[in-house]
Amino acid sequence: MQQAQQHTAPPAWHGQPADAAMAALHTAPGGLDEAEAAARLGRHGPNCLAAAPRRRLLTRLLVQFHNILIYVLLLCALITALLDHWLDTGVILAVVVANALIGFVQEGKAETALDAIRRLLAPQAAVIRNGERRSIAAEALVPGDIVVLEAGAKVPADLRLLQAHGMSVQEAILTGESVPVDKDSSVIVSAVALGDRTNMAFAGTLVASGQGKGVVVGTGRDTEIGRISDLLAEVEELSTPLVRQMAVFARWLTLVILLLSALLLAYGYFVGEQDFAELFMSVVGLAVSAIPEGLPAVLSVTLALGTQAMAKRKAIVRRLPAIETIGSVSVICTDKTGTLTRNEMMVASLLDARHVFDVEGSGYEPAGAIRLATAAIAPAEHAVLNELATAFALCSDATLKEHAGVWTVEGDPMEGALLACSEKLGADVRTLRAAWTRTDAIPFDARHRYMATLNHDHERRAFIFVKGAPERLLELCADQRAADGGAEALDAAHWRATIDAIARRGQRVLAFAQRAVAPEHTVLEYADLDGTLTLLGMVGMIDPPRAEALQAVAEC
Repeated sequence: MQQAQQHTAPPAWHGQPADAAMAALHTAPGGLDEAEAAARLGRHGPNCLAAAPRRRLLTRLLVQFHNILIYVLLLCALITALLDHWLDTGVILAVVVANALIGFVQEGKAETALDAIRRLLAPQAAVIRNGERRSIAAEALVPGDIVVLEAGAKVPADLRLLQAHGMSVQEAILTGESVPVDKDSSVIVSAVALGDRTNMAFAGTLVASGQGKGVVVGTGRDTEIGRISDLLAEVEELSTPLVRQMAVFARWLTLVILLLSALLLAYGYFVGEQDFAELFMSVVGLAVSAIPEGLPAVLSVTLALGTQAMAKRKAIVRRLPAIETIGSVSVICTDKTGTLTRNEMMVASLLDARHVFDVEGSGYEPAGAIRLATAAIAPAEHAVLNELATAFALCSDATLKEHAGVWTVEGDPMEGALLACSEKLGADVRTLRAAWTRTDAIPFDARHRYMATLNHDHERRAFIFVKGAPERLLELCADQRAADGGAEALDAAHWRATIDAIARRGQRVLAFAQRAVAPEHTVLEYADLDGTLTLLGMVGMIDPPRAEALQAVAEC
């Protein structure tokens, strides 16, 4: 707890030029030498999340006895032993020990499971030291190290990016945003939210596409994920309603039993004129019998059964009494991305100049019907859908893979969704990519907000395919694809109204355009796109909700 309170906010590295950040960290493009890296490792410590301080086994066991009813039961066990009622003593002690062991074992299991958060940081990192690239354990990273990032790699520490080539990073673990964030190395305004720091890469996030290089500005608990870990350590533990009610019940029960015992003792001795020693033993026996020694055991067993039921549903419960609070919930605050949703992009709508098609399916699996006004249609009946399927396949860098019936994407999840949609429209992505050679490309750039590819086939045809923000592509298009496959005047007002309607459904809109060029055209320039494109259509994309989430919300 003391450590967490000492955590200080990191400098605004995103607001500094790359060379200024390098100078502040006393490093160079060739990286640190081994001696300096070792010295910094000694000062900053290993690049891992600090383990929460654990109670010793004996302490954790003794805490299980910290309950007023348990104290009363132990007192009863002592008294019954003095009375030579050994059977009663054994039963009471068995109940007390069983109650303690149930809580002790469950807390041990939960603490072991919670240690998994320490493995969120990447186990290996590619760094440049002494001017050479090498792979080291991520725990050995220090501020000032130069780290090389590639698609599919987990970011091992907080980095100020020095270079970024077509690089995007999946930051859902920090921001809850399912769409990867495009990265660059330019300086940005300091007063921006975490998700808008496009020149930073944060520990625990995943590189979705491209390559980059960055200088380590924070390791371990000085990273953003480390700051979250420290905040969790500061959370105040609250007593649950059941624990509070049991404490009140135990106090009143103890008080009532002692009061009645005293009254019985006084009445029997002064009014009934009974022998004090015999009367005292009788009163003690009555007091012991009035204590519900089975209650703590029944509560612990009931809560333990609830804990096991939660464990089967992949929920970790650290303290047994927390099970009871689930029955007292009135407000549920839940993460969206990856919890209520699948954390997988999917095309939900297809738009041409006249229609809005609904796309069915699940995740990245390339199977699902295309519907128009609830009726399933054959994509081949609409020529523009075939053109869109080709644009999806050729103006993308991602690939879809299937393993054991599960479809995953390598690269940008948005492009993975487009490839799945292309297959749903009847296209064969592998065949298309084999038939069309990408001659040149303009990678996605945050300034231009589009990506373009120049493709040639074996029949000496050449096309430019473009995908990007719909507002930007409307500026670049001269006309639009008509229903009969020809070209017609661009109806920008219609498209903007349709974009707003799709956006109100909670969908992200992406536009596609193309242009035929001469076969001799082999270099793609920005000027080739300005006001010369034909708008094919648009897609609406969502991060679909989990089927079980819909059921869970309905049940709640």
